[in-house]
Amino acid sequence: MRDDGTMEPEVDVTVPSVARMYDFYLGGKDNYAVDRAAVAELDKVVPSTKPLAINNRRFLQRVVRRLAEDHGVRQFLDHGSGLPTQDNVHQVAQRIDPESRVVYVDNDPIVLAHGRALLQEDSRTAVLQADMRDTDLIFEHPEVERLIDFGEPVAALFVSVMHCIPDPDPQALVERVRERLPKGSYLVINQLVSEDKKTRDFVTDFMAESTKGNWGRVREAHEVERYFEGLELLEPGLGWINAWRPDSDLALREQTDEWYEFGGVARVP
Repeated sequence: MRDDGTMEPEVDVTVPSVARMYDFYLGGKDNYAVDRAAVAELDKVVPSTKPLAINNRRFLQRVVRRLAEDHGVRQFLDHGSGLPTQDNVHQVAQRIDPESRVVYVDNDPIVLAHGRALLQEDSRTAVLQADMRDTDLIFEHPEVERLIDFGEPVAALFVSVMHCIPDPDPQALVERVRERLPKGSYLVINQLVSEDKKTRDFVTDFMAESTKGNWGRVREAHEVERYFEGLELLEPGLGWINAWRPDSDLALREQTDEWYEFGGVARVP
């Protein structure tokens, strides 16, 4: 039960969750047999998914560190944050500046439960259960109003989540969030893409069926490029996320290239 007396939504352990599948790929323990079964089936066609998930997490950590160190960002709004794991956004940002504030947003009830447990002693961080497309609800939420000062730059993160959103919502979502962000803010966006139609169709259909419709579409790189129109791209621009300011040349390689994470970071002019 929540503090306001309403009941917490129940976790449906009969339907795979994208957040829990991702947790399993990262070596977490907050997943169920149905999630692991879905992972096993997915891996039969796209076996590079585990290193892809690990590299995606490393990209998120690099982006947060660089935005905090190099660009002075102290506020982060993480859409579709997933389950807490090692080196979360608030931990990376608060190593740079302990006063950094972070709001996590996810629609999976297990994320809310674990996030609140992790953050109960951190007054500069909050977790909201909400549909990441509900921009008005998120930006006007009391916890967002408490933690985020929209008179200062904010980094809005959409890391490996746009493929969970059906058309035409991804582009509309970017535009809504961009309109709410102050000048000098940053948008971080990447998603799963494939140049192979067979791979795109299989993963899209498999995930949509497995998650009972909680999925969007694997897209092509040129479609993701449109999210960044009118924004000022940070170097090295858009591309495979392992190439975005890598810490070394020893990044874990995907086993195949049937799909990959494509995106980058841009400033709101």
